[in-house]
Amino acid sequence: MTLPLYSPTDDPGPDFAALVRRVGLGAPETPITSDDRLQITHGTTVVAIRYEGGVVLAGDRRATSGHLIAHRAIEKVFPADRHSGVAIAGAAGPAMEMVKLFQLQLEHYEKVEGSALSLEGKANQLGHMVRNHLPAAMAGLAVVPLFAGYDVRRSVGRLFQYDVTGGRYEEANFAATGSGSLHAATVVKLGYQSGLQRDAALDLGISALFQAADEDSATGGPDLVRGIYPTVATIDAVGFERIDEGEVSDRFATLVARLAEAQAPVRQAETDDDRGDDLS
Repeated sequence: MTLPLYSPTDDPGPDFAALVRRVGLGAPETPITSDDRLQITHGTTVVAIRYEGGVVLAGDRRATSGHLIAHRAIEKVFPADRHSGVAIAGAAGPAMEMVKLFQLQLEHYEKVEGSALSLEGKANQLGHMVRNHLPAAMAGLAVVPLFAGYDVRRSVGRLFQYDVTGGRYEEANFAATGSGSLHAATVVKLGYQSGLQRDAALDLGISALFQAADEDSATGGPDLVRGIYPTVATIDAVGFERIDEGEVSDRFATLVARLAEAQAPVRQAETDDDRGDDLS
C-alpha cells in the first residue's frame, strides 16, 4: 500500500482519525446490541490528584464481567504523551482502543505541526473521541476516562473529567470515576490539603483505592498472594513516570500497618466484651 498524497489546498491536516476515515481505513460501523448473552469486561476505579508540581494518576487492576472477576491485572493508567496521561473506566475493550487512537492522534499532530498540542487541546480532543463513542455508550459500552497532565505553558498540573456525552470538566484538585469513585473521591476529599506534596499525594491516592476496594466489590485492592498492586503514576515537568511496583507495595504495607494499629483497641475491646459475656 502506498501513502496517499494531497495538494496543499486538499491537506487533511493533523487530525489522524479524520485521515483514516478519509482513505477508507476505518472499521465499518455495525449495530451494537447488549443483552444478557453479551458479557462485557469493565474496568473500574481510577483517581487523579493534583499536587504541588504535578498530578498523580492511580487505578486499580481489577476488571469485572457482571458479578465475576474477568481479569485481575488489567492496566488502566496510560501515558498519552510525554506530559500527559489518561486513566480509563468503563467497557475495557473500547476504552483501550480509544487510548491507542488518542496516543496516535497526539503523535501525529506533533509530527505534522512540529510542536505538541496544548494540554487544553489534548483534553478537547479526548472529549471529542468520547462524544463520537456515544452510540456505543447508549448500547451499554460506555467509556468514561480521566485525563491529567502537566501544562508546560502554565507550569502547573491540571486534570479533566468527562461524561459519556463527551462533556469535559476541569477539576481544581482531584477527580475520580468508575464504580468505586464515590468512596475514592470521599477519601481524597477528606485528606486533600492545599499545597499537597508528591509523597502525600501518592499515599492519598493509594488510600483512596484501598478504601474503595473495601466498599466496592468491582474494585480490586492489593493482591499480596499474586503480587498485584494498583497502577500509580506521576506527571510533572520531567514527564510521565510510572511508580515502581516495589514502592507501591511498600506504601500499601505502611497503610495497612497504620490501619491495623488503629483497629487494635477496637478488637481488644470486642475481645474483652466477649470474655465478660462468657463469665456472666
